[in-house]
Amino acid sequence: MQFNLGDITVDVILKDIKNVHLSVNPPHGDVRISAPESMGFDAIRAFAIDKLSWIKSERKKFLAQEREPAREFLDRESHYVWGKRYMLVIVEVDETPSLELKHSQIVLKIRPGTDRQKMKSLLDEWYREQIRAAVPELIAKYSHRLNVSIDRLFVQDMKTQWGGCNPTRNNIRLNTDLARKSPEYLEYVVLHEMAHLLEPTHNARFTVLMDQNMPNWRQYRDELNRLPLRSEL
Repeated sequence: MQFNLGDITVDVILKDIKNVHLSVNPPHGDVRISAPESMGFDAIRAFAIDKLSWIKSERKKFLAQEREPAREFLDRESHYVWGKRYMLVIVEVDETPSLELKHSQIVLKIRPGTDRQKMKSLLDEWYREQIRAAVPELIAKYSHRLNVSIDRLFVQDMKTQWGGCNPTRNNIRLNTDLARKSPEYLEYVVLHEMAHLLEPTHNARFTVLMDQNMPNWRQYRDELNRLPLRSEL
């Protein structure tokens, strides 16, 4: 379900929850409302109108946020892995493409004539592998603390969120771009989504869960949302 407030589109998701929840999500300031299944459309729209000033303020922050230059995938171009800067070194070889970190370099071996989109795909898949390798330890840590389990993990490109979850299916989704950020942000997002398996909204119970398991989570949230966003190819 969607409706417009002027030039702002609001996505509405009806859930088996008690309270309505409003969020403005990075990187583009998309607006989402999670509402109880029994809540009528007029009541949801009235709620959004009441919060319109706050919505505009939050969207303005995201739309004004600094963006990284689009990557051209040229030799000696800068790329980031877990928050650290690396120089891309492109090596043309007649063999299966591969990617390897060596000191301060990302060595990308490609076949001659490989285009930019293919290089982007190779690097994105490598970033996904980094997250898949790092996440099991974090899931084990917070599964024990929260007494929840994860049945499936998805790592994918996400335009409006750093993560997501499906409490019904016990799965979580993580943004591929987290592999470019410092590791503590990945841990924050993993905990955030696992806490949502217990509490779907950002209510007081959710806040307590976060405070108990990561006292400085607000700092990580704010820092992550202030980081430059990656431009689309």
